[in-house]
Amino acid sequence: MQTAWMGLAAYTFQIYFDFSAYSDMAIGLGYMFGFRFPENFNYPYISKSITEFWRRWHISLGTWFREYVYIPLGGNRVNKGRHIRNILIVWLLTGIWHGASWNFLIWGAYYGILLLAEKFIFGRYLEKLPGTFRHIYCMLFVMLGWSLFVFENMGQTMGFLRSLFGIYGQGVLNRETMYLLYNNAILLILCVLGSTELPKHIAGWFLAKLEDKVFMQTAAINAFYIGIFLLSVAWLVDASFNPFLYFRF
Repeated sequence: MQTAWMGLAAYTFQIYFDFSAYSDMAIGLGYMFGFRFPENFNYPYISKSITEFWRRWHISLGTWFREYVYIPLGGNRVNKGRHIRNILIVWLLTGIWHGASWNFLIWGAYYGILLLAEKFIFGRYLEKLPGTFRHIYCMLFVMLGWSLFVFENMGQTMGFLRSLFGIYGQGVLNRETMYLLYNNAILLILCVLGSTELPKHIAGWFLAKLEDKVFMQTAAINAFYIGIFLLSVAWLVDASFNPFLYFRF
């Protein structure tokens, strides 16, 4: 059971860093050629609701569906029934956009229903709860949503969901779980920190200390970039062939 949750957490980080990173690479390459592209991810894993999550995740896709599907259908300037219809259409199409599979269609319906529930049922109550509880709620449903992306068909997905909730009778912890935690604890901590704004705030604070020392500030920035580059090269040399995960969709 715990091993299944660890695997889902690892996939949650993988799909974010994979997709966000190559979006940033595209933005950076475009900038080199004089093009200005907007950010595609805005720390989605710090969200406190599913609605907020989708304002921060894959912003370009959300913008396209809003401008070319949701608004032409009438958006929210229609009666309640049509508003619900519009949201469901957008999210069913979003699921189909990711691939011709029942997993993706159900994934789209899953988020459409969650967003409708937040908007019309419990959203106003959710806003009154402590931020920590809201964040746990959001990440739980986001992670469960990613389980629909991991496998090729619903049979595999259902089997994995059973493992997550211990339906197969597995223990909560076992030797495999402890081994994986021991060997990947540092990487998991770095993934958690990298999903937040904390590194940006620390870097901003450090550079502010060097505001009057332009040479040292420039040297620190360049040293950081060189360090990241060398670590990336070392990781690529050590790893086997591992194409971008989001190229599947």
